[in-house]
Amino acid sequence: MKQVDLTKGKVISVITMLALPIMGSSLLQFTYNIIDMMWVGRLGSNAVASIGSSSLYVNIGNAISSLAIIGCGIKVAHSIGQKDDQKVKEYINAGIMLNAIIALVFGLVLIFAGKGFIGFLNLNNSEVEKDAYSYLAVNAPILFFAFFNMMFTRIMNSFGNNKLAFKINAVGVVLNIFLDPLCIYNLKLGVVGAAVSTLIANIIMFIIFIISTDGILKYKAEIGVDFAKVKEIAKLGFPMAFQRVLFTFINIMLAKIIAVFGSDAIAAQKIGVQIESVAFMIVGGFNGAVAGFTGQNYGAKKYERIKEGYKSALVVGVSYALIMASLFLMFNKSMIRVFIRDEATIDIAASYLKVVAFSQMFSAVEMISNGLFTGIGKPKIPASISIVFTILRIPCALVLIKPFGINGVWISICITSVLKGICAYIVYVFKIKRNFLKTVDIGA
Repeated sequence: MKQVDLTKGKVISVITMLALPIMGSSLLQFTYNIIDMMWVGRLGSNAVASIGSSSLYVNIGNAISSLAIIGCGIKVAHSIGQKDDQKVKEYINAGIMLNAIIALVFGLVLIFAGKGFIGFLNLNNSEVEKDAYSYLAVNAPILFFAFFNMMFTRIMNSFGNNKLAFKINAVGVVLNIFLDPLCIYNLKLGVVGAAVSTLIANIIMFIIFIISTDGILKYKAEIGVDFAKVKEIAKLGFPMAFQRVLFTFINIMLAKIIAVFGSDAIAAQKIGVQIESVAFMIVGGFNGAVAGFTGQNYGAKKYERIKEGYKSALVVGVSYALIMASLFLMFNKSMIRVFIRDEATIDIAASYLKVVAFSQMFSAVEMISNGLFTGIGKPKIPASISIVFTILRIPCALVLIKPFGINGVWISICITSVLKGICAYIVYVFKIKRNFLKTVDIGA
């Protein structure tokens, strides 16, 4: 498998070329999400609410898996920067072992405790609850393969080889696009059909990852597992995993608050979040690029290069976020009508987009800063920032829904996102830039 040296070359060019495949993967995933939501949306608001509700618990699994994915990605990138191939293999082995355990345990939890999870949301709609659990149960095997596909993508990002990861993710998205209508309508599986198509696509992606990477991503029995490295990966990944799990739990509590306003409100948030993900395509690309770029350069001790890369990514990311914010304010209902025709849902989703438009720039700052913090092996920083302000969303929402109704929930999300972005940049300026990255650069 091709390895790209991110410690050399013009910084903005290297980061852009690294970010483009990630953006491409995000664009493909977004395209799939649009088509998926369009197919499911034809089943009605209840179907959208079912997937939206169960997705909250799927996201917990994705959050827990970052324990292995983030830590493994950091250590692989550092080892590549240090030119230590043996360590690279050992960290990949350790990451695979940890990831497999997480996937198996969480999958079983979804199957046996899924009904209780859905019941906790108090959806007060038997049809939505039934479909939500069915969707959740099928996600148990999906997540096993999805966890590994995410880890493989992260490892390839550490190698600087995002092009191959993009191609493999593209195969998965295209398969999903063709399988969705077949499973949902032709096979008459309804909401479960959306999950079945995702399962098939993830299995095929997993196989392609294994056979197309020259054995890099295979578990090497002759090397075995160094449990000290497993512990090291888990220690690095824990802050981000804990932050993401907490973030998802907070979203579940917010969903309980939103559910008071009916299934239209649940569906509206699901659609609003999907549209908002357009803003995160570019910014997310730079987040991943900065993490991989920073990881290799940190391993090579090229600190000035890290600072330059962060600044370049920030300028591009914030500019894009401002453009997307303008679109959310001016064309919100036109975007929403792509997914659904129910006017009540459209009005609620439009209010969501108009409010979160004001936090887009700050979210961009937070995401790109998180890439840098992760790359230097300091995931506790973004995790701490996110934990504090994400928890703040619940009391903030409870206070604001009294004068503003459902918009109070959206305002709480906006305010805390603004605070996270400001705090992340302050930490970079006063702690990372001035202290942690003050060592003299050893080369360009």
